Amino acid sequence: MTEKVLFVDDERNVLDGIQRHLRRKFSLETALGPQEGLETVKNRGPFAVVISDLRMPVMDGIQFLSRVKELAPDTVRMVLTGNADLENTIQAVNEGQIFRFLTKPCSIDLLAKAISLGIDQYRLVTAERELLQKTLKGSIKVLNEVLSLVNPEAFGRSSRVKRYVTQIAGNLGVPDAWQLELAAMLSQIGCVILPQEALNKLYKGESLSAEETQLFDMHPMIASDLLSNIPRLQKVAEIVRYQEKHFDGSGIPRDARQGKAIPLGARILKVVLDFDVLEAKGFHKGRALSELKKRLGRYDPDILAEMEALLGDEARYMARDLMVHEFKPGMILDRDVRTEKGKLLISRGQEISPMLLNRLKGFTRTEGIKEPIRVLIPLELVEENLADQNRAVA
Repeated sequence: MTEKVLFVDDERNVLDGIQRHLRRKFSLETALGPQEGLETVKNRGPFAVVISDLRMPVMDGIQFLSRVKELAPDTVRMVLTGNADLENTIQAVNEGQIFRFLTKPCSIDLLAKAISLGIDQYRLVTAERELLQKTLKGSIKVLNEVLSLVNPEAFGRSSRVKRYVTQIAGNLGVPDAWQLELAAMLSQIGCVILPQEALNKLYKGESLSAEETQLFDMHPMIASDLLSNIPRLQKVAEIVRYQEKHFDGSGIPRDARQGKAIPLGARILKVVLDFDVLEAKGFHKGRALSELKKRLGRYDPDILAEMEALLGDEARYMARDLMVHEFKPGMILDRDVRTEKGKLLISRGQEISPMLLNRLKGFTRTEGIKEPIRVLIPLELVEENLADQNRAVA
């Protein structure tokens, strides 16, 4: 047998006796006490079966096996004790979900049989999970292939948002982050109901007609209904269903959910999907994020903060290639400033002050500078310029 078995007891002579009798039948390891047992599970697992004494100092067998269940849910857990009573038995079964409760003295044959049954149970559990995972992956692959063939625009959008959703989930330490990743991948599967013309308008950031808007509003529910029929995708289906729900409770679906009651994955998706729409309209990343912040009540503020942190400088600055005469104080050099012959004049990363701007203009006249030069423009400065242009037009 290749599956490993771990015995945990606070008496060394008990562990030595078990090793002598069972080491030829099983791949056997022992740990002296619960603390060493937990370290062994963490560092030397996986174990098919863990068998523990009940009465041990610091942590009893019930507490220990409950911790084992958290660390390794598939591991089959058993108790071997000389201090058995009905209350302990019930507690062990309820809290540690014990597969077998054995009492000392226990014959080697009975113990070996219990271990063999435990290994069979472990194989059954892991085989079932592997089958479900393969079925799940196969189903998702088919759905994605259908989407890429029928609706390449929708497939492209789901691929774009997946990266941001995965990164935000990772930064937040979301458990079962695979569910959020799948939700992002499959968030647009319901768009198969939309005419190609409507999709083209949507992904170019153009307005939809009333009829097209009504169809678009239906796509999360259609996708959710499709996904809910696949084993283990019920939570993914719920995330997809609420992807257009606003943090203040408005939006689709029209129900009483709001705030943190909306699935976390849906709150992340809402931010990322709307960000993608703004980028499709030609918004720079920083300006797109600024626009999202103006839409009060629509997004979870914590998710917006995570999105801003993820984008970093992209969210606070707009990168542009400009000529020196277009430079303004407050901009940041994003490239080294060099002469036409390649001589370094000013290294990247410096903020353009009035004095530095005068130096740059002087270099342009005397040395000749390679232009244009990439600079980072603070978003506030961009918005001020836009406002000035609008006032001038008016």
